Amino acid sequence: MTELGAVAWPPAPIRTERLVLREPEARDRAVFIELLASAEVHTYLGGPRQRDGLERELPRVPERWPGSFVVELDGTMIGQILLRRAAERHRPAAVGKADLGYLFLPRAWGHGYAAEACAAALDWFDGALPGEPVVLATQTANVGSMRLAAKLGFTEVERFRAWGAEQWLGLRSPAASSD
Repeated sequence: MTELGAVAWPPAPIRTERLVLREPEARDRAVFIELLASAEVHTYLGGPRQRDGLERELPRVPERWPGSFVVELDGTMIGQILLRRAAERHRPAAVGKADLGYLFLPRAWGHGYAAEACAAALDWFDGALPGEPVVLATQTANVGSMRLAAKLGFTEVERFRAWGAEQWLGLRSPAASSD
């Protein structure tokens, strides 16, 4: 993982119409384990991790670094938004740019929470690091993620094969609207 850069962290919780984006806390650990161990969540992400390994390895406060937001609905974690520098060799066009990622529990799918939370995180990023582009990668088979990328203003940069599937890389220019 590579750092975002000079950002004030953690920011004050970000409130949307229905959600709160905040820094991870110890109380979120069980939901992080659920997210990371879910076969459904990891259908397009190379498969889930083993729950017993996660129980042993995950720190008391998981994913606590600049750019990692817990997404909360009515006081309960339902997902995570990640903004970090892309460094993966599979996506040379993305290296060094901020990379948007997200994971949501299956029970939170289909309600627009991912779009709402990602738009809020991108707005925060635009204020914290103005003028920087953001990339997003997803499998082309992940229709929901492809729709979300378009809704957030990402446009295709390239397609490539990685992890046994066709991947899509999109770019969102700093001027793009997340409406």
